[in-house]
Parts: sequence; structure tokens; C-alpha cells
Amino acid sequence: MTTQSEAILENELIQQLNGLGYERVTIQDEASLVANLKKQLERFNETTFSDKEFTAILNHLGKGNVFERAKLLRDRYELVRDNEDLMYVQFFHKSDATKNCYQVTNQITIEGRHQNRYDVTLLVNGLPLVQIELKRRGIELKEAFNQIDRYKQTSFWASNGLFQFVQLFVISNGVN
Repeated sequence: MTTQSEAILENELIQQLNGLGYERVTIQDEASLVANLKKQLERFNETTFSDKEFTAILNHLGKGNVFERAKLLRDRYELVRDNEDLMYVQFFHKSDATKNCYQVTNQITIEGRHQNRYDVTLLVNGLPLVQIELKRRGIELKEAFNQIDRYKQTSFWASNGLFQFVQLFVISNGVN
């Protein structure tokens, strides 16, 4: 059995996702994750948000547990703009998935009780919804499962908690 590094596995996966239409983005930490979310929500909603407006959106998204947050994403958020106008912020286009923006990034470092670095993350309209943990061939998949469990305990609830929107975890070693 040949060995393959996790980095090679990551790059091959990202190339496959690029071929499926995922835009590769570089997101190094939580601050750049939040900045990307703002940019994608502005693009998706065809507007620009002030810092105050975006903070209100983050506060809205920061409510509840994982299940309740998933429900938030299906609804629209009634935002009172700085000029007192009302705007309905959408997070996803439910009836036409092609109108959503799909991105892939890797090696995001999140500071929580411990520093964690996530292998591959899939984002939809800037929100991290799928987390992929890769292990090189020959490594037990249980290690990846334990690693994701540790992430959940130590950094998913970090300051903005955007990783609480993850709906699916994928574990692979390139074979299984």
C-alpha cells in the first residue's frame, strides 16, 4: 500500500471540488472567515452592509444551538438598516441552489480553548456547512472522528462560533 500525505490528499480533493464549481478561497483564521462571510452575504443579497448592520446579522446568527441555527439559515432576517429602511437578508437560495456561492478552503486555524486547524471546509454563501477531516492512508479513521469531536469541544464555540453551522462532517483517508 502506498502512503499519501494529508497535504496531497487535501490538494487533490480541492482540485476535484474546483472542477465541480467550488471557488477556492484562502481563509486563515476566524477573522478572515467572518470577513469572507460579510463579503459573500453582500454579494448574495446584492448590497453592502455597514459594520453596525453586519454586527446585527452576526448577533442574529449567533442565537441558539446547532439545530436552531440551521433553521435560522432557511429564513430571512429582517434587518433595520442604518437609514431606518427594512431589508430582508437571505442566507440561501432554497429553490435554486445554483444561485448560491460555493467555496472551499483548507487549514483554517481557530482559537478556542486550544488552537485547532481544520483540514477542508466547504462554505455556502460564506457559511461553513461541511467539515472534512482527512487522514493519510494507513491511519485509523477513528483518529479523525476523535479529532472532530475534540474540535467540537474546544473551538466550535469560539468567539463568533461560525463553525456551529457545520451540518455535515466527512472523514476520509483517500480510500474509505
